[in-house]
Amino acid sequence: MLKPYDRDALREQFRNAEPFPHIAIEGFLEDEAVAQVAAAYPSFEDARSEGREFRAVNEFKKVQICEADKFPDPVRQLHEILASPEFLKDLEHITGIDGLLADPTLAGGGMHITGPRGRLDVHVDFNFLEELKLYRRLNILLYLNEEWPRSWGGAVELWDEKVERCYHRFPPTLNRCVLFETSERSFHGVEEVTCPPGAARRSFAAYYYTKEPPASYAGHDHTTIFRARPDEPLKRYVLMPAERAMGAVTAGRHRARAGVAKVAKRLLGRE
Repeated sequence: MLKPYDRDALREQFRNAEPFPHIAIEGFLEDEAVAQVAAAYPSFEDARSEGREFRAVNEFKKVQICEADKFPDPVRQLHEILASPEFLKDLEHITGIDGLLADPTLAGGGMHITGPRGRLDVHVDFNFLEELKLYRRLNILLYLNEEWPRSWGGAVELWDEKVERCYHRFPPTLNRCVLFETSERSFHGVEEVTCPPGAARRSFAAYYYTKEPPASYAGHDHTTIFRARPDEPLKRYVLMPAERAMGAVTAGRHRARAGVAKVAKRLLGRE
């Protein structure tokens, strides 16, 4: 399913890349394989009934299908190859990160389908997978769009750690694979998708972890951290703070309800 690649050449590119370690591989899958995977993806409208749709300030009109039992056969085969011991060994050689593990739950990964006007703001990813007690180290993204004019946007962007300069924009063209190290400085995002109605941006994402934290680990775990681009003052000063405040209120309500439920159980002698 995978085309042959030069591990040593990719290792050199990865280590010397700016603004953080990454590589872009053109023609990642065999032509027939990538055609089968792309053809197996649902439309944006159909995906809405199968996965989770994001409709927030920072992540909008994106559907995510993480459950492998929902994947069509070609997509399931891709998932299995990207999680295979052989591919993990290659990733360790390319990145210099030992002890890499695939996430069988595909938390946040899997099939991604983004509709017109969809977006994903610049961010660094969560650094710890609580359910499995693992530290996040790598992202791999494979794009599955046969027709994707540059005017349709949707490029993945790699930014410096101050989110002042975008070093790279990779349009999501068919069979392009982008691999990068996830860290406290690996800020990345997706341009707004401007494709016409009926079209959608399609990709497959997988993330890799280690049992031990990276050397740069500062001792605290965090969820996704979003930042506004330099030309987004409204988002920086109004929309993002408002959404964080709403999230804090919602979290407070959940904690309060959990506390009330716990007290009630005690009073009823059920705890």
